[in-house]
Amino acid sequence: MSIFASTLLDEARALLESCRKQKLTIATAESCTGGLISALLTEIPGSSEVFVVGFITYANDAKHALVGVDKKLIEQHGAVSAEVATSMAEGALHTGHVDLAVAVTGIAGPAGGNTSKPVGTVHIAVAAKNKPTLQRVHHFTGDRSAIRIASVEAAVRLLSKQLSV
Repeated sequence: MSIFASTLLDEARALLESCRKQKLTIATAESCTGGLISALLTEIPGSSEVFVVGFITYANDAKHALVGVDKKLIEQHGAVSAEVATSMAEGALHTGHVDLAVAVTGIAGPAGGNTSKPVGTVHIAVAAKNKPTLQRVHHFTGDRSAIRIASVEAAVRLLSKQLSV
């Protein structure tokens, strides 16, 4: 039995199969999801053919040290921003030596939000070799677990979208 819903596992399985057919590899850079995207992908047998590395960059210093996010970018825009998510994804792409990288940064709650970035604000970016980086902002509702799982679902969908661009 998996900790993930069967529909989410099916989406992840399809993503991995598409990557396998195209001989593409994946890295993750996760903040508010804390490794859940990596856990989802590695829940699937054979994922090692596609999934290479996961960076858990929960702290701002880790975002800088592990995937090269410029500290000034975090100071200017905040860790939960389109700019930081994009930098995380592009950094994971480069550092992980992969073809695709997804990054997630957000506020899962229950605290930490404010009027401009309420709890549930999540930025997701997917970088790919020779393609523009895709970035989306979401405003999820629910408790901490619901926001984190919704973030994983959205990340898998954005990875799949990047494959079709």
